[in-house]
Amino acid sequence: MSDASEWTAGADVDWDAQAAVFDDEPDHGLRPPETRAAWAAKLRGWLPGQPSDVLDLGCGTGSLALLAAEQGHRVTGVDASPAMVERARAKLTGQDARVLCGDAAVPPVAERGHDVILVRHVLWTLPRPAEVLRHWRTLLRPGGRFVLVEGVWGSLAPVGMPVDEVTALLAPLAGRIRVEPLSGDPLLWGGTVADERYAVLAEI
Repeated sequence: MSDASEWTAGADVDWDAQAAVFDDEPDHGLRPPETRAAWAAKLRGWLPGQPSDVLDLGCGTGSLALLAAEQGHRVTGVDASPAMVERARAKLTGQDARVLCGDAAVPPVAERGHDVILVRHVLWTLPRPAEVLRHWRTLLRPGGRFVLVEGVWGSLAPVGMPVDEVTALLAPLAGRIRVEPLSGDPLLWGGTVADERYAVLAEI
């Protein structure tokens, strides 16, 4: 899914139409070497040290999925846009990865089949996020973890999810929750940002 600052409501976007230009944003395509390296370093700290099964929901063109695969993880990406899926599959060619077309809220995967659920700028677009998180938890193995990258974008009509809302939704589902602020690292975004961006890491 795209950087939320560009949209008033993620569900209203024609993602197939956006797929051709999606990677033009530095934090989408991760084309600048310094941006790619910054996200790779974050994933290295967020994902398990040993090869694990990572489920990237709303994977877009697969940039984060590719980084995870390059770090030795087995990755399943899911996106509702066939055009995004096509690009993600091309990007992940040769990796231990697969990309499925499906709804991020109810992905077409088996329960208890993954060690990590990785989601960036997707949860805020989904109706009934509490229900979605409860379902996602059933997809994790015991000891699994959520890695949720979210934020609040815009000043006149802000969109997104404040960090307190995400942690409150996770509290009944997870044993340990950690918040990592991300706004202060311009390398992640291709420049300085003034809005709220963060990662929530939750172990079940």
